[in-house]
Amino acid sequence: MTKKILIADDEPNIVMSLEFLMEQSGYQVAVARDGEEALQLMARFAPDLVLLDVMMPLRNGYEVCQSIRENPAWDKVKVLMLSAKGRDLEISQGLALGADAYVTKPFSTKALIAQVRELLKEEV
Repeated sequence: MTKKILIADDEPNIVMSLEFLMEQSGYQVAVARDGEEALQLMARFAPDLVLLDVMMPLRNGYEVCQSIRENPAWDKVKVLMLSAKGRDLEISQGLALGADAYVTKPFSTKALIAQVRELLKEEV
């Protein structure tokens, strides 16, 4: 069964490249361009993993991550935070709110795919 990934990011160039990368890697993809849309798609799309930007309109990635972790129906969903905010404080905040991993931008596409596969426990 194809794993589903929700990309939550408001930067069009990053969304386009992530969407292409994930689809090329065999995942089914949905895109949210703000935090509210991300939470709406969580219910409708039922992703296995969320690639979650920290800086988004309406609700930031920290708020979205916290909402995901507060909902028992989503307890198996993996959250990988992607952000240009790479200070230790920001990384530890994301992880404290329940993110499974935190990757700083810019990132290596090869390393990102490896991280996604690891979180989804897939063979490379």
